[in-house]
Amino acid sequence: MSINDLQDEIIEEFEAFDDWLGRYQLIAEYANELKKDPLPEKDKTEQNLIDGCQSKVWFTVRVENGNLYFRGDSDALLVKGIVALLLHVLSGHTPKEILAADLYFIERIGLREHLSPTRSNGITAMLKQIKLYALALS
Repeated sequence: MSINDLQDEIIEEFEAFDDWLGRYQLIAEYANELKKDPLPEKDKTEQNLIDGCQSKVWFTVRVENGNLYFRGDSDALLVKGIVALLLHVLSGHTPKEILAADLYFIERIGLREHLSPTRSNGITAMLKQIKLYALALS
């Protein structure tokens, strides 16, 4: 699936809920997906820590057949869900696709407006790091 197809899928999932209680629950479900294949403790290092996040967030990346595959984790449930959403959309794509991506789903599901400014800044920091990985590995 393309990045836009995955974003549209997420938007559709979130539109099924009329209130943010349900949407937060959906974010928690995404967080639970990361628990199925957790980031190993050995990868939770300073080098993999994302600067600019209120909570601790770690990302790793591997290249396989020209595609980037990300793994991530956070010490906060809501942030872990945001990490899972970002990885769901961006993992498994080429650096070129990631760098060219317009990540409109964040705004369309209303995520930024329902987060504190520091959490919203954290999303920006996570996206910046993913794009830096893509740039470095392109």
